[in-house]
Amino acid sequence: MRHRIAVVGCGPAGLTFARVLYRHGHPVTLFERDPARDARPPGGTLDLHEGLGQRALDKAGLLAGFQALARPEGQALRILDPDGTVLRDWQPRPDERANPEIDRGQLRDLLLGPLDVKWGRAVTQVLPGTPDGVLVRFADGRAETFDLVVGADGAWSRTRPAVSPATPHYTGITSVETSLDDVDTRHPELARLIGAGSVGVYGVNRSLVAQRNSGGHVKVYARFRAPLDWHTGLDLADVEAVRSHLLALFPGWAAPVLDLLRHGGAFVHRPLYVLPVGHTWPHVPGVTLLGDAAHLMPPLGVGANLAMLEGAELAESVAAADPADLDEVVRAFEEQMCARAGGWARITAAGLDRLVSPDPAEALAVFDQVQPT
Repeated sequence: MRHRIAVVGCGPAGLTFARVLYRHGHPVTLFERDPARDARPPGGTLDLHEGLGQRALDKAGLLAGFQALARPEGQALRILDPDGTVLRDWQPRPDERANPEIDRGQLRDLLLGPLDVKWGRAVTQVLPGTPDGVLVRFADGRAETFDLVVGADGAWSRTRPAVSPATPHYTGITSVETSLDDVDTRHPELARLIGAGSVGVYGVNRSLVAQRNSGGHVKVYARFRAPLDWHTGLDLADVEAVRSHLLALFPGWAAPVLDLLRHGGAFVHRPLYVLPVGHTWPHVPGVTLLGDAAHLMPPLGVGANLAMLEGAELAESVAAADPADLDEVVRAFEEQMCARAGGWARITAAGLDRLVSPDPAEALAVFDQVQPT
């Protein structure tokens, strides 16, 4: 007898879990609130680590497909002083494959492959312990039951309340995102500034980071310490007003650096939230969490990697489990996942504090630890 399994959310965690199950011939139902796969922009670039995200893709049989799409040159990293001085300029070796970059959209399409997603099915509640299993209620009024519901529905998970009362809290650091298109043709000076990978500029309690995506697209992130309501009185839909406000936050910074903001398009406000470090929950039969739903942490290149590996590992365990042992398999997975994620949550929380710090030297030290000169 096959388990009835549902995945809530079609981000990297949920799709990796479903794709590994699919590889093992196990049916799975995927629910996604977006009305279609291209209903909204998929986000920026991801660096997939050899021991985490790449390992997960190998378990899904997709490593070769990833390698065909990935950009090893995207591992390049340049650090500048606010006055424009180059402090560090790391270039990957020709054979370096530890953390190649891939656009989120390309990764999503690779993972989706033959999977059948029920688009436009927003989950409102997950209710374990009913006579027929775990009840999933939807915004359209429908409901279905399953033996296992995997919540991979992100920071504001509708699955999480079934196992934990925890909610994300604001870190005190906000991020405002903009982008540049066709950068090599339209902004060749910025293209040279950014290089083949990314550039970071770190000042007192604020930073500017630009990352190349494929096709000449660049994402730019302005991060700074501020109250959550920092934009009170500012119309976030007014591009020029937001641009002027942001430029005023970086007085004295070099003109070429500030051109990353001057030439950006629309601005998107993304305050940084996290779940409590070491977040765990008492095991609830029939429901579990993956990725940001389980351990939302600062966006420092670890979260998606962890989420994908968790999805792959849980899928392998479930596919091999006897139906009678499903609950114990999930319980054992949760213990392992929470222990590993807790360690990374502590590392990334400390890293964010150092990257947006009163002392810009703290940021440089973070990078020197992982990419020594």
